[in-house]
Amino acid sequence: MVKPISPVIFREYDIRGVFGETLHAADARRIGAAFGAWLKVQHPDQPNPLVHVGFDGRLSTPILLENLLAGFASVSGLRVALTELGPTPLLYFSVFTDTQAAGGIMITGSHNPKHHNGFKLLSGRQSLFGPQIQELGRLATQIDPASIPDAPSNFARPHTVLQNYAQRLAEALPNLRRPLRTVWDAGNGAAGAVLPELIRRLPGEHLVLNEKVDGNFPVHHPDPSVAENMQQLQSAVVDGKYDLGFAFDGDADRLGVVDNLGRIFWGDQILLFLAEAIAPHHPGEAIIADVKCSQVLFDGIAQAGGKPVVWKTGHSLIKAKMRELKAPLAGEMSGHIFIQDQYYGFDDGIYAAIRFLAHLDSLNESLSAWFDRLPHLHSTPEFRIECPDERKFDVIESIRKNLSLAGIEFSAIDGVRANTPDGWWLLRASNTQPALSLRAEASSAQGLDNLQTQIRQQLSAVGLAWRVVGH
Repeated sequence: MVKPISPVIFREYDIRGVFGETLHAADARRIGAAFGAWLKVQHPDQPNPLVHVGFDGRLSTPILLENLLAGFASVSGLRVALTELGPTPLLYFSVFTDTQAAGGIMITGSHNPKHHNGFKLLSGRQSLFGPQIQELGRLATQIDPASIPDAPSNFARPHTVLQNYAQRLAEALPNLRRPLRTVWDAGNGAAGAVLPELIRRLPGEHLVLNEKVDGNFPVHHPDPSVAENMQQLQSAVVDGKYDLGFAFDGDADRLGVVDNLGRIFWGDQILLFLAEAIAPHHPGEAIIADVKCSQVLFDGIAQAGGKPVVWKTGHSLIKAKMRELKAPLAGEMSGHIFIQDQYYGFDDGIYAAIRFLAHLDSLNESLSAWFDRLPHLHSTPEFRIECPDERKFDVIESIRKNLSLAGIEFSAIDGVRANTPDGWWLLRASNTQPALSLRAEASSAQGLDNLQTQIRQQLSAVGLAWRVVGH
């Protein structure tokens, strides 16, 4: 009997697990065979469909890549184009710019701890999510990995795309009105494969930190949504009197920003900055943000001439909503930024950074001056509270029932976003970790304390403690 694959790795919008525990090399072999067969069914007009494969620098990536290619090689007629080591947006760019591509798959652990890894998948130019990923998991579980031989050494043809990608990014910033000075923190993640090629094409002065791709992440973890991971960048910007700094997660589809005073911009503030540049060119068109974002963002989108839309968290879910509404811009509190205006609409932290630089250059003020003009409410960052994968969705449903019984108003678009006289708080099941995602926002410090007390009471009622996950 074939051993089943751990079902927890097949998540809402990608495949993700702990290598050696919930995700194994044999699983990659089965996923390759299943995804290759699935692509052939989805693209019947292509007898020999072409799939692009990208990969990051995690320690477990080489063995996953070897086994993934073996699975692909077992599918008759399937062709594979293998990009250079690089970030997820490089794989997306590879697929979007190749008219022959039937799909793509990226081996990456994204922002998760170093012993995690997984896959992000595209059919055509659309990300797989939800039922599609569950169906892929069902197909993969039926495959015996022992029946799949290793791939021939010349099976995957190299697809050199990094130089073209760096050039495409640089074209979004052809010149500067003023000599901006920028720090870029690759975090030893896959952004480090692109940044040297990019900054030599850019105007201004640039400093790159942690450029070497190293799956041990020796300096700090690459996740700019966690404040402690931004400390090195903050110091570099302030000590060197730079105009701003950028940071990226492990696969560079998320962006972090600090201003010239070293203050962190959270994802909704990054999105608002970009919305002020893009919305005036698309009056009345939708700009999408996830449920974790501040009311300040939604008000600011409207003031800039856009139509604010609240939607579910998740890069695949946001991209699907963007296609539906033909939105020029979207983003998440986590730092995923999606730009359709003059670009392809996929989440690309590096491209978002370039557009951020371009807008800053158009302003007659420092980034800190822009930041100071924002309405500053009292809010938490995005916390992740420990909750077992097998419990987290049931926990959210229990909290919804408890709020209904108590007569508390809430939105159930994605998790629970409760509205109170003090402000709002959110709890939702993370689709990338065994955790609940938490955020709260109030008009006063006391109000924020009240909201956090309510959250603790709700967690306690379902048997959970406020225990924060590090990454």
